[in-house]
Amino acid sequence: MSGAGGTAAAELLIRASGDIPVDTPRVPAREAARHELSKPMYHENDPNPLQRALDHLWDWIGDLLSTASGAAPGGPVGLVALVLIVIALIAALLWRLGTPQRTSRRAADALFESGVRGALEHRATAEAHAAAGHWSQAVQERMRAIVRSLEERALLDARPGRTADEAAAEAGRTLPAHATRLRAAARTFDDVTYGGRSADQQTYLTVLTLDLDLESASPHLPGTLLEAAE
Repeated sequence: MSGAGGTAAAELLIRASGDIPVDTPRVPAREAARHELSKPMYHENDPNPLQRALDHLWDWIGDLLSTASGAAPGGPVGLVALVLIVIALIAALLWRLGTPQRTSRRAADALFESGVRGALEHRATAEAHAAAGHWSQAVQERMRAIVRSLEERALLDARPGRTADEAAAEAGRTLPAHATRLRAAARTFDDVTYGGRSADQQTYLTVLTLDLDLESASPHLPGTLLEAAE
């Protein structure tokens, strides 16, 4: 409609009534035609600004893909293969490094909080919590006392960021007779600390008994005289 209307408007502006030509200068005629075509009646069916922007975007993407497919080995098929390879490499890198959530979760799961305290300090804190009836905190501190004591006895390497599960698994290899109870204590620690569960007096006494038994436990050392005799 706009094309036909524009032509008609131009003709109307350069002709007088009765189809008698009018000698109109070129510049005024052009301005008159432009003014006529700027009227809303000629633009009722024009696309809105958003549609025009989307059309330009799709045209740009199409030109970009066309250029890339022409430059890529194998044409469009080669371009698709390159895109898939790039996606696979990015996915492998993210999996190898881990996501930020996973990294912060590992830091939050660490057995020990900031600062270094000895096994005796953790035991004293556990007893204070137990005396006040704060069984969940008492369980946490007693589990920390167990791991710190094993580190002080060189049965575990002192390693920052270790979780309760990791400590139990490593200690279980050195003290196999207590491996099952160590894993159970680590699960209790996780349930209380991260699972939102509450401990009771019996739970604390179970972890306390494990701590006392480990104090007199002898490590399993491969290649000892006992193994040689067997």
